[in-house]
Amino acid sequence: TNPKNPINKFLYKLIFGSRIQEKIKGSKKKKRIKRGKKMELSTKSISMKEILDAPLHVIGFEISDISLQKIFGYFLVAKKCCNPFEVLHGGVSALIAESLASMGAHVASGFGRVAGVHLSIHHLKSANLGEIVYAEAKPLNVGKSIHVWEVNLWEKNSLNLGERILISSSRVTIKTNMPIPKNVKDAAVNIKKYAKL
Repeated sequence: TNPKNPINKFLYKLIFGSRIQEKIKGSKKKKRIKRGKKMELSTKSISMKEILDAPLHVIGFEISDISLQKIFGYFLVAKKCCNPFEVLHGGVSALIAESLASMGAHVASGFGRVAGVHLSIHHLKSANLGEIVYAEAKPLNVGKSIHVWEVNLWEKNSLNLGERILISSSRVTIKTNMPIPKNVKDAAVNIKKYAKL
């Protein structure tokens, strides 16, 4: 990939936000990130959502419930989540579906390593810029090596607050109980802090 390509710069800025700045404050030296070098971050400035899932953090997704029965959260549809027509981008819905299902499978499998192997998503209604969207992942099947999770995204009906208006419905198949590499042995520590088990 060409780092000078404007699309790559845009994606990099979207993913890392203001944390990586082109200029160091008080200096004219440019900050460079070398491949293979790990970035050290102060854990004091990192929020729960960033610790649990960095891509969800980028879009402002808030996880409010982690348990064996479900993963639940919500987010405000911001400009960075929208397509050019100012509605929620379908790829963002897919990102949320796989992230929540993977997190749920990770918890349900006893905090083993997991990997998404199939994602099927139906986009049923658009969510406009500025709307709040809720998401919930629930297990349909929890096996020894394969889990199937259903993930729904919805908004609340402003006329009938108890009613959900479904935006998308997904099914995610996840492989579980894979060996955990040595460099991520403590990956489950953070999710265990916030899970209601």
